[in-house]
Amino acid sequence: MSHYEFTLKFAIPSDWDRSWLEARLFEGGCDDALMGTGQEGRLALSFSREAASACDAVTSAIRDVRNAVPAAVLVEVAPDLVGVSDVADLFGFSRQNMRKLVQTHRDSFPLPLHEGRSALWHLADVLEWFAREGRSVDPALREVAREAMHVNVAREAARLDGHSGALCLGPARQTPLVG
Repeated sequence: MSHYEFTLKFAIPSDWDRSWLEARLFEGGCDDALMGTGQEGRLALSFSREAASACDAVTSAIRDVRNAVPAAVLVEVAPDLVGVSDVADLFGFSRQNMRKLVQTHRDSFPLPLHEGRSALWHLADVLEWFAREGRSVDPALREVAREAMHVNVAREAARLDGHSGALCLGPARQTPLVG
């Protein structure tokens, strides 16, 4: 068994009583999570869970929350999306050093999920890159980041509801998005 730390974020009705919610979650098997309700209509649960795999830890936590509070809708699993500052903090670099590292290794550093004023990457991709570069990376963090990415991508794909999985390039021309 390994120990996994991750956060589940849910949308909930904004009029729910915090004490009732806390009791339901505790009774439902989420006694290994810290609850946050600082944003109206949102619930964040920071889990510290032992399981055979990150997949088991994350899926059992989602199942426990859904059983305890069926109306809760999964919004995100973290750690997944990170910016330069997040990665710098994780590895003990300054933000400037991390930005320089990204620029210096532009050809091999993972492509961001979003470019703009602040670029975003999947943490799993960044951790894999650091591991290939010979940096020490916590195996449990790598595993849980990969699982968080998988759940988030699957959730978003399900939300697209009926999208064909192909990118339209013009009349009758399509290119698969993957593979």
